[in-house]
Order: sequence, then structure tokens, then C-alpha cells
Amino acid sequence: MFSTNPFSVIAETITPIAMQGFIVAMIILIVLGTIIQMIHHKNLTYFFNNAKKAKLSATKKLGIGEKTSIIAKTTVVDIGTTSELGFGKRRLAHVLGMYGTILFWVSSAVLVFCYTGPGKSNSEIWSSLWHTGAILTCLGGYWFWFFLRVDVSAEAHPWYRIIKADLFVLALLACATFGLAWSYTQFSGQIGLAYLFFILFITANLILFGGVYWSKFAHMFYKPGAAIQKNLAEADGSRDNLPPPADAPEQFGLGIKREEPKHY
Repeated sequence: MFSTNPFSVIAETITPIAMQGFIVAMIILIVLGTIIQMIHHKNLTYFFNNAKKAKLSATKKLGIGEKTSIIAKTTVVDIGTTSELGFGKRRLAHVLGMYGTILFWVSSAVLVFCYTGPGKSNSEIWSSLWHTGAILTCLGGYWFWFFLRVDVSAEAHPWYRIIKADLFVLALLACATFGLAWSYTQFSGQIGLAYLFFILFITANLILFGGVYWSKFAHMFYKPGAAIQKNLAEADGSRDNLPPPADAPEQFGLGIKREEPKHY
């Protein structure tokens, strides 16, 4: 199953052109949803205004080399390893889900555009990466959903309580889960179930990419920008218009030692 391209098998019913058009349509939905959300919530306006204020209060002018170094370090460390979550289960779950999702999406596009259709050869490597990405997404996502969510682990809400903010993670998990189920049933010859899971897989993708405006999908683009701006502000002394850290040592009292800290 892991070495089989599920899109190549379904290509006997659905043309590769239709699959490629679907991927392009999903990309367009991401762009439109993100732009509309940015306009409505004025996120871009906030970032530009904040950058202007920081520039006025900066105590040091950064050169191109320094800015490039800060941006590269932020991308690799803060964004690439979600370091703001500290060391722990929450960070590991996010890393599994993040890299699993990236692998899942990239390999989907590669399989559909490069290895699906008449005369196209199969790629066991990309097929394995597709399945691996889906599994990693499920591992990180379900771990987060059942055990690590703030309102579940810290506020004692039941895991099945769903709010609008959960649209992204649930749709993402549905995509990966139904994708794996579709691949397995198709490989094992269960044609009826394979078509059912394929329809559910397509529906989950429509909800995921079509619901960008209402979900936290766009946060994947905001958070890297915010992290870069924060580190640049610390380097040039503007500190996002916040006061410098106090010289006195941090004293929290003995109460802080009563329970293990949780980083959200």
C-alpha cells in the first residue's frame, strides 16, 4: 500500500486533468480566503503600522546582513521547530503535525502532476512520503486533539466539545484520515468503501481550503511574520514599544512550585 500511488489508481475513473484542476482550485481558495481575512481583520494594516512605530523607536539601525541573519535564524529555529512552545509534548505534537501536513500536501501535488496519467511511471518514494505525511499528521493532530488542547487539559472541557476555531485541525485530520482509509480500501480491493472514503477525502479538502476565512488556516502565514518582526524589534532596540526587562531577579514565590508548568 505504501508504495502505491492512490491517485494513479483512481485516474481510471477521474481524469488527471480534473485532479490537477482541483489542486489549483484549492490553492486559489487559500489565497482568496487569506486575502479576504486580512482585509476584514486588518492584520496586514496592523503589521505595517507596528513596523512603522518600531522603526521610530529603534535605538540601532540593522544592516542587510544582520536582518538576513535574524530572518534566517527565526525561520529555522522559531518557525521550523515551534520553539515558542518550549520543550515538551505540545511542541512535539505541533512539529509532527506541521511537517506531516507539509509532506502530505507536497507529495499530493507531486503525485498528481508528475506520476498520475497515461504513460506516467509510479514513484514508490513519493507514494511512501504521501502515506508517511498523512500518518504523521494524524499522530500529531489526534495527540493534540485528545490530550493537549488547553480547554481539554487545563480547563476540563470534554474532548468532543467543538467550536469554530477547531475547524482547521478537524478538517486537516479528516483529510489525512480519510486519505489513508481511501488508499487502504482501494489497495485491498474494497471498491465500494474506497469510493466512499474518496468522496469524504474530497469533502474534507473542500471544507479545509474553502473554510480558510473562518478557520485558523491563515495563522500559518501570520505567525511567521509576527515571529520575524518580534526578533527584528528586539535586535534594533524598539522591542515593539515595550519597556526593557527589569534588572531585578524574577521572584514568583513558592506557589509556582506546587505544580508542573504548562506552556500554551
